[in-house]
Formats: sequence, structure tokens, C-alpha cells
Amino acid sequence: MNVYLDNAATTPLDKEVLDAMLPYMTEHFGNPSSIHAYGRKTRSAIEMARKSVAKLLNVSPSELFFTSGGTEANNMAIRCSVHDLGIKHAITSRIEHHAVLHTLEVLEEEGLIKLSFVNLTKNGHIDLNHLEELLKGNVRSLVSLMHANNEIGNLLPMKEVSELCAQYDAVFHSDTVQTVGHYALDLQRTKVHFINCAAHKFHGPKGVGFIYINGDVKIQPFIHGGSQERNMRGGTENLYGIIGLAKALEIAMRDMDEVREKISGLKQYMVDELRAAIPGVEFNGSCLENNLYTVLSVRFPKTDTAEMFLFSLDIAGIAASGGSACTSGSDKGSHVLQALGVEMNQPSVRFSFSKYNTKEEVDYTVSKLKEMYSK
Repeated sequence: MNVYLDNAATTPLDKEVLDAMLPYMTEHFGNPSSIHAYGRKTRSAIEMARKSVAKLLNVSPSELFFTSGGTEANNMAIRCSVHDLGIKHAITSRIEHHAVLHTLEVLEEEGLIKLSFVNLTKNGHIDLNHLEELLKGNVRSLVSLMHANNEIGNLLPMKEVSELCAQYDAVFHSDTVQTVGHYALDLQRTKVHFINCAAHKFHGPKGVGFIYINGDVKIQPFIHGGSQERNMRGGTENLYGIIGLAKALEIAMRDMDEVREKISGLKQYMVDELRAAIPGVEFNGSCLENNLYTVLSVRFPKTDTAEMFLFSLDIAGIAASGGSACTSGSDKGSHVLQALGVEMNQPSVRFSFSKYNTKEEVDYTVSKLKEMYSK
């Protein structure tokens, strides 16, 4: 049996999304910047996609810019805040995605900003009192905190953070790659200056995403070389990727309640089954409370074959992650778990679910894990 439980890394493309994309891979292939009929056809399709996404987020289409994905959008939000908004101080956490952490660290090394790290609670949530102290004690700040952690699933209280940022005139950027398509985000009700998206996290295509830039923010282009995206991002648009992103988000929002109920049930079921099958199993982060319903980070009891844990799962046909797929090629271990003080000689595995997973797959996975501890 083959089981895919690494949906936080990427999700399979929805058939409805592929069907929407195919005409723009074959028949409607014009360059959107061309003024002839072929170009006008694809330009219109892009703008319709932008309007569709904007409506789902309750923003103006003029506030959305399509990108190559979440990493580019994170870099754009952070670097342009420093270069164009006069930011000299940034606040983040030690459990952010490397697209945020590394960008901020480079800017600090270049002497452009002072970087502060907000304290975390024992289970990895942001200490809001410390965040306010950092905002109060420094010049105007950029706050960059992710909506849901991609390894342990902890959710940020967006409304509270946005209110603190507004109180201290801070620029608020939130990496929402793991939550766009999984939660209803109404950006008229939550004051945020930048968010981002990667379509492949909710059954869309890889290599495309967007950045939302609040209309009150005025920044310069991040990528130069053309007038695309209203002069904000040079380069020929990923036409069929953009079509796929809009369709995937439409489907995700349409089916959100049903899918969330199903996945939440699977996650709770796996927690219960693991507790029953493997004595001493623990969970990283807050697990089921204020936690992303698609992610379950499990810490297993010590074993002599800890370094072979993921390999053994793979041999059994089970795809999971030791943390983030973005760091799976590194032998440094998870920076998120290290920041939380997790015992690193215990194997930790991130299981992440999608609408295509089943109870039978969970049963199979738990049975194989149980076998690993009965040898």
C-alpha cells in the first residue's frame, strides 16, 4: 500500500484544476503582453483569475501580484519593507520558514536592520507580551510571523498581532503559505500589510503563488525587467499556473467546511490510534489546540534505529517528513524543533493530510509504526 502523508510539502494536482489549465497550455498560448488577439485573450484570463482570488480574500484586485511562489513573495515583502519603507528593525521568531529567517539574517549581516526574536511559549506559540515589549522598545518595526508553522502547525493569533502592529505603527507581514486555501482569510477584517501564497499547497500547480500588498503600502518592484504585474514584477507571467492557482483556491474555498471536517477527523483519529499503539508517543507543538488541522508532528520514543525512521516508513510505502521538505536534504535537523528544545535523539515525524487521505491509510501507517517498535 502506498500512503502519501506529506501534504504540507506539496499536494497532488486536483483534476478540476488540470482541466482548467489545459486550454492555456495548448490552445490559448499567447503572451499576455502582446497586443494582438492571442495576447488579449490570455491577458483577460489573468485578470479574471486575479479578480477571482481577490474576491475570495476580500481585497482589491490591484492589491494582488502573482509570483513564482511563497519564497519569492516572502523576499519581496521583507526586502521591500527595508529598502522602500525605511524599516531599520525587524521582529520574527526562531521557528519561521527559512525563506523568512535567512532573508532577515542576510539583511542584518548587511547592516541594514537590527533583528529581534520574539520569545516562544513552551509549546511554540508566540509570547504576545514580549512582542509588545519589542515593538515598544524599538524604532518602527517590521513584524514577520507566519500564520501557521509548516512543521508543527501552531497557529498565530493574527487579529491580536495585527492590532499590536497597528498600535505601534509596525509593518505586519505574515507567511500564509500553509493557510491560504485551508482557512477563510478576510483581509478587510484583519489588518495586515503583506501575505503570500503557494498554489501547490492546496492542490494547485507548483511554481506559482501571489503576494498581497495592502493598498496603503507603496513599494518599488522586486524583480526588474518588464512592465508585467502593473510594473511590480518583471517577467512573462506563468499563465497556466495563474489559471490553476485561481481554480484551486476557488475549489478549496467552495469545499472548505467539508474538507476541514474530514481532515480534522483523520488527525484526531491518528492521535488516538498512536496513543493506543505506541506507549510514550508525544506530539510537538500544540497538536490539536490552536493548530493547523492538516499537520501532525509526532515525537516517538527513543529507538536504536532513530536515524532510519523515515527510511523505514518509505520502504513501507509511507511518505512523511522529518520536518520541512525544504530542509530534508540537510543533516542539521529541524531548526523548529531545536528552537523548542525538543529531544533531538527521539525521532520526530511530520504527517500532513489532504482531502484525498483515508482512515484506511491512517490504520496502515499506525500498524507499520507499531511494527517498528515491536521488533
